Amino acid sequence: MANKFVEELRWRGMVHDIMPGTEEQLEKEMTTAYIGFDPTSDSLHIGSLVPIILLVHLKKSGHKPVALVGGATGMIGDPSGKSDERNLLDEATLAHNVAGIKNVLSRFLDFNSVEKNAPILVNNYDWMKDFSFIDFARDVGKRITVNYMMAKDSVKKRLSGEEGNVGMSFTEFTYQLIQGYDFHHLYKTIGCKLQMGGSDQWGNITTGTELVRRMHDGEDQAKAYAITCPLITKADGSKFGKSEGGNIWLDADKTSVYKFYQFWLNTTDADAEKYIKIFTFLGKETIKNLITEHKENPGSRALQKSLAEEVTTFVHSKEDYDNAVKAAKILFSKDFKNEIKQLPESLFLDVFEGVKQAEISKSEFDEGIDMIGALAAKTNFLNSNGDARRALKENAVAVNKEKVKEDYKLSSEDLINDKYIVISRGKKTNFILKVI
Repeated sequence: MANKFVEELRWRGMVHDIMPGTEEQLEKEMTTAYIGFDPTSDSLHIGSLVPIILLVHLKKSGHKPVALVGGATGMIGDPSGKSDERNLLDEATLAHNVAGIKNVLSRFLDFNSVEKNAPILVNNYDWMKDFSFIDFARDVGKRITVNYMMAKDSVKKRLSGEEGNVGMSFTEFTYQLIQGYDFHHLYKTIGCKLQMGGSDQWGNITTGTELVRRMHDGEDQAKAYAITCPLITKADGSKFGKSEGGNIWLDADKTSVYKFYQFWLNTTDADAEKYIKIFTFLGKETIKNLITEHKENPGSRALQKSLAEEVTTFVHSKEDYDNAVKAAKILFSKDFKNEIKQLPESLFLDVFEGVKQAEISKSEFDEGIDMIGALAAKTNFLNSNGDARRALKENAVAVNKEKVKEDYKLSSEDLINDKYIVISRGKKTNFILKVI
């Protein structure tokens, strides 16, 4: 089992650090392993896909995955990778966020399964809520020295005063102890022996392994282990998981399926070759062939298409993926006018998200709108009536992707979903006229 799991992660480029003895533990028996998810929002974005995929690989390898939602640690805030203190959330917000994250995780891991290695979902608030400060200081705090905690990179960087760091409160300083206690609690209650996470979590995770050892002093088998994966980066050095519109979320009501699909489809060649190993479950040989095919014909974008299909289907569904592809094709279809009318309104709006819009009343529309009005006088899509006339004379204006002249008048025949018209200037500039 160990070879299958760790080797799978290694060839995919998903191992950063691994504690000595971890592979032997995984080889010896079905091992319970956990990853923590921070409830800073009521959903997860694609940065959390890696830990989710780690847990899925673990399950596929015959081991037992545990997803921990940090209802307690979320009240404090993890200082790892942060230059300043995070705003603390109130209990109601945290409870809402925890419920949202549980809902997301349930799409990827079947917590109702009765298999021997069925996934488990836990919330550290359940065991921390009645733990008094005095008991915590006496039972946990005395096990780990301040020197040990200060040596962690996540602490040292914050205390250095460099790179805009503003120090660290006692609250955040205790974070690694509380996370370490989570590991001890899971070790004691369900026999969890492995924690996984991003490479920025190595300090917190190893504090946990040390706490397990010290709180079970005298027990020969009291050993806990750690694996971290590299933090995902883009080849150009910019932050992964962000688009011009912000985070790419795993919930369709925060990031539409179309936009999600487009994010992966628009990945650069260098990133696609890396991401297809990390974010999909395609086999080694399949990926090798895709990379070869892509290098022989980069224009086909075989890597990006396969990446977008696999991730969109995994996170959403095959039907959602098919609809996203259909919507993308319609944009360049010769029969755009008829095909666009077949899209549901929500998907139509996803496709044209961020496109400049103007509204016009139905009564005014029914009186008749000419193209000068549609481009400038009634909408201000173009700067002036003169700009509109020039564009029309250059044959650069289209209504629902069909070229029109200055004498064209908009009618109900042009309406998509009974209320929208797509007006274009040239191939790349679109506007949406909405009739209300």
